[in-house]
Amino acid sequence: MSKFRISIIASMTFLLVACGGSEESTSSAAPASSATSESAFGRIDQERLNNASNEPEQWLTYGGTYNEQRYSSLDQINTENINELGLAWYLDIRANQGQQSTPLYVDGVLYLTESWGQVDAIDASTGETHWRFDPEVAGNVAGKGCCGVNNRGAAVYQGKVFVTAYDGRMFALDAETGDVLWETQTVNDELNYTSTGAVRVANGKVFIGNGGAEFRTRGYVSALDTETGEILWRFYTVPGNPELGFENEAMRMAADTWNGSWWELGGGGSTWDGITYDPETNLLMFGVGNGAPWNPLVRSPGGGDNLFLNSIVAVDADTGEYVWHHQQIPYEEWDFDSVQQITIADLEVDGEMRHVAMQAAKSGYYYMLDAYTGELLRANNFVPVNWTSGYDMATGKPIINPAAQYTQQEAGTIIQPGPAGAHGAAPMSYSPDTGLLYIPAMESSMAFANAPENIEGRFNLGMEYRGHDYAYDDPENTIQRGNSTKLVAWDPVAAEEVWVIEEIAVGGTLSTAGGLLVKGNGNDQTLGFYNAEDGSELNVLDTQARTFAGAITYLLEGEQYIAQVVGGPSFQGYYAPTYARLLVYKLGGTEALPEKVEFTQRPYAPPEETAGEALIARGGEIYNENCALCHDAGRSVFPDLRRSPMLHSADGFNNIVLEGALADRGMTSFAAMLNEEESEAIRHYVISEAHIAMNTPSPFGPPAEDVAPEDVDEVEEATQDN
Repeated sequence: MSKFRISIIASMTFLLVACGGSEESTSSAAPASSATSESAFGRIDQERLNNASNEPEQWLTYGGTYNEQRYSSLDQINTENINELGLAWYLDIRANQGQQSTPLYVDGVLYLTESWGQVDAIDASTGETHWRFDPEVAGNVAGKGCCGVNNRGAAVYQGKVFVTAYDGRMFALDAETGDVLWETQTVNDELNYTSTGAVRVANGKVFIGNGGAEFRTRGYVSALDTETGEILWRFYTVPGNPELGFENEAMRMAADTWNGSWWELGGGGSTWDGITYDPETNLLMFGVGNGAPWNPLVRSPGGGDNLFLNSIVAVDADTGEYVWHHQQIPYEEWDFDSVQQITIADLEVDGEMRHVAMQAAKSGYYYMLDAYTGELLRANNFVPVNWTSGYDMATGKPIINPAAQYTQQEAGTIIQPGPAGAHGAAPMSYSPDTGLLYIPAMESSMAFANAPENIEGRFNLGMEYRGHDYAYDDPENTIQRGNSTKLVAWDPVAAEEVWVIEEIAVGGTLSTAGGLLVKGNGNDQTLGFYNAEDGSELNVLDTQARTFAGAITYLLEGEQYIAQVVGGPSFQGYYAPTYARLLVYKLGGTEALPEKVEFTQRPYAPPEETAGEALIARGGEIYNENCALCHDAGRSVFPDLRRSPMLHSADGFNNIVLEGALADRGMTSFAAMLNEEESEAIRHYVISEAHIAMNTPSPFGPPAEDVAPEDVDEVEEATQDN
């Protein structure tokens, strides 16, 4: 590592998108014995997966079992002894990004994915790493996508570990050695596709979707042969150009619900999460995301339902043939993608036992469908919403509130929930003991305005944001301003809230036969243990890091363990440590985490502002279109550009923004979208914002002070060398 890179990591936050750390992994002390043998690596056949609930000592799939309930029948750790729980060992994760992975536990080995699609195979007794795999994704690929380089998990099957890299490559790895057995590119790498979802596997096929609905992409789900990597079938979630023919009758049916030349704008419909295989029906069920552009007047002028956007779709898992769908929101316009976890259960509904699929969607609505037919059985909101007054159960369609349609308003309107959604990637769980779903939920709002011209920039939206306080006819002040988070215990049959924990950070959940609800508490940096019956707090452990992913539990040599992946944005700038780790707990655990290193944000130290108001305003427009998603004035995981020493150098700024000097670390060149004049306008806008921030300092940083000239020189010299 060069002196320059060490200096930057130690002291500077500037103009980077998500780059990987390069620190060596370390682990704490752990028991010396090992349950791993040469024959133990990934020997999972289809029978074991089908009957995973009969092996509660294992965690064989992303959701624990195919039904994605995230429930364990282990009860050694329970409500009576939870205060005895302590850290058994931990493993540092190398990549300094947010972590959303659910590890797998198979016969003494933990298989952990990190951001970018890196994989660790770990001896669960000692915490030692058997092998580590890095797909070596090019850093500038991060600039192609949206919303982080997360990876949610691998699949293990017949001696292989399957993982998708952020750039869409699917890998089959030897479960014992980590050697690559095959590699298949599942997306067009010339477009803005990414892949962050957890892999699913069944009957010799591995299943994966992709992201990219904010860009000009067309979503789909792929099935690959587990032995060869051959793509066996692909189901597109929106139709293509009719003049080129349709892949199947489902696409012909879907095309009748679109208008205009939607294929030229992509269409969207990403399945970036939310895939469930159901062995009882042999169906693969998956959620479909929002449209591209978001604005339906641009996407499909003339109307239409726009199948299969915002739907749950079920296909034959062997052939990919369409079986059924339920579209939650036809002609949707608010970015309410429907890709959240789909949970399967057998429940008595209206006096009849039904095999059902359940989802708590981003829209704020809970849906229950018959898993065989797709019939809508329940549709009720679990947080306040204003886009609909309810569902017509006869048609299965929502009753849209016209006042919430920004496409029908001259000035715009507030939408609840906002684009952050009511439920995202943090997984919910279901306990058959309590009969409750546990939903990590959020109340939010955002003002949208119709802007059909906003489709030519970096993001293909057709609308614009107007903040949280835009005028809206809400005389009773019922709309949530900003964001608040909570945990909702939900009766899935009555479709109503049973109890709630307010103001608790969003994070994934696990429920157990020990009466426990285990919940990661996001930015609170804790792992909480609650009584699954009533939500009473039993124990809370400090994780030192954002705790967003769902925990797992397993049994090893007679002891029950709980494993939790932690790490994520501190919102203090990119180089703030994320403290990404795998934390493993057991009763009587005595290991302690090391003390956190104090992090001080780089101060504001902009040059004197010399630009006029018109140039600054123009820079703000360009910034919001091209930069704000990743560099949102210090509120995002990526660097706060107001603190960048490159503000002092037009040449240095251009060298990064236009020439791609830091492309290997994630900051791709924007030369295809911007010219030198526009880059300069952005620089002056950021300078202006830095001066404003100096008068209202961020709570994350110290007061502004002069930037050391040698710091600027060092950064500028390095970017020129690149």
